[in-house]
Amino acid sequence: MAKPVISSSVQEAYAAQYTSSDRSWRDLGGKQKAENIARLCQKRAFGKVLDVGSGDGAVLQWLDRMQVFPAIQSLEISESGIEGIRARNLKSVEDVRLFDGYTIPHGDKAFPLATCSHVLEHVEHPRLLLREIARVSEFQFFEVPIDFSLFVDQKVEHFLAYGHINIFTPALFKFLLKTEGFEVLDELFAFYDPEVLKRSSPSPVTYWSRRLKSAVLEAVPLFRKVKPNAYAVLCRHSGALRIF
Repeated sequence: MAKPVISSSVQEAYAAQYTSSDRSWRDLGGKQKAENIARLCQKRAFGKVLDVGSGDGAVLQWLDRMQVFPAIQSLEISESGIEGIRARNLKSVEDVRLFDGYTIPHGDKAFPLATCSHVLEHVEHPRLLLREIARVSEFQFFEVPIDFSLFVDQKVEHFLAYGHINIFTPALFKFLLKTEGFEVLDELFAFYDPEVLKRSSPSPVTYWSRRLKSAVLEAVPLFRKVKPNAYAVLCRHSGALRIF
């Protein structure tokens, strides 16, 4: 089988992704993502961690400030992202490497934990990346945004503007993981922090409308598990692709 490669159009789109976009916005969202990693991983001591798809280091910055992990190695497909990570001078980040989006340049079970936050919605062949992450790590943390709605097909251009080419629900993402041989050890249904909602709302009316909607979704158990803003899991890989 030929080695999987990222499409040239995708590579070009991400190469300069972090040169002109709003870093302060990514840093704000990175705080909550880092808190979710800390929350699901706090019961275990992970000394060395691999972060796959680090962007410009917004999440890494908060992990470093919170001292969640003593040693982190980073992989990213974007050259501008790599430059952004290195510019942050994070104490816990020992190594930053550019990779092709699929082939992880580390040996089998080289890391006790691999983290992959808000990446798989961007990946052309998510199963291939999942298998590589499973190969190099004992435990895995994943988080994906929950973009699904009944008429999501009418918002294609909206999500493509964010680079989201895969749409998940918590159940569909868990189905993907289970069919790839992952055991879900813990899970988290996350809702937007009020600061994020305030920053993303064009008016006070929109802000309070979104706050109310989020509060209702979070308060009702069924809604909370179907339509959070993001879904995070801590996993352990225990088998290969399950079929027949």
